[in-house]
Amino acid sequence: MTTYTANPYLGLSALMTRMTGDEKHSASATSTLDPIWVLYHRILRVDPSNPDDPDRDRFLLSKGHGPIAFYAVLAGQGFIPVETLDGFAGYDSPLGHHPDGTLIPGAEIGSGSLGHGLPIAVGQALALGIKGSPARVFCLVGDAELDEGSNHEAIAFAGRHGLDRLTAVVIDNQSATHGWPGGIASRFEVEGWSAITCDGRDHAALERAYLQDHTGRPHVVVAQVGAKY
Repeated sequence: MTTYTANPYLGLSALMTRMTGDEKHSASATSTLDPIWVLYHRILRVDPSNPDDPDRDRFLLSKGHGPIAFYAVLAGQGFIPVETLDGFAGYDSPLGHHPDGTLIPGAEIGSGSLGHGLPIAVGQALALGIKGSPARVFCLVGDAELDEGSNHEAIAFAGRHGLDRLTAVVIDNQSATHGWPGGIASRFEVEGWSAITCDGRDHAALERAYLQDHTGRPHVVVAQVGAKY
């Protein structure tokens, strides 16, 4: 298996170009690349040699359309061979237009149907807490995805139950249909979440945001990446 090790972040663009086709959704991938990279490179307690460790941190890509940034990061971190990227969306490839958690090491769920990821993350965080596992759960959602009613319920439930092992990462590219009075962070804060808004391209800012103390409360990082991305 070939893994990408030299200049890892700069090499992600090269890895992404290995995936071709009309359904790669490059703009969606561009908006998620930096937040996903910082999670895998600096935050998540995961091991590509033991991807099913029961005490691993979980990362759920709810914004599952256009997953090529996710695939590039997984290849760069050694979860999948780099050569797998060349077959993206091919008949025999495990890398579909939406990620499949049963086929890809490091992918926790099948996703792409908007509004499913955060409710699943809430259930995982609740179950891991009952088991006494040290694992944390991170779920990346899109700003427009927050229009889904299932996310309203998930946000309310997590806040009421103080699921502090849960962190949501919202990609704010100003594509939400309705928007949120007071900003996206306020939507979570009113339900009892800890919240921080940061530059979604600034790796140091993202790292600080992910590591912000939120004892007793779930946490949301709103990553602003600019319009149309």
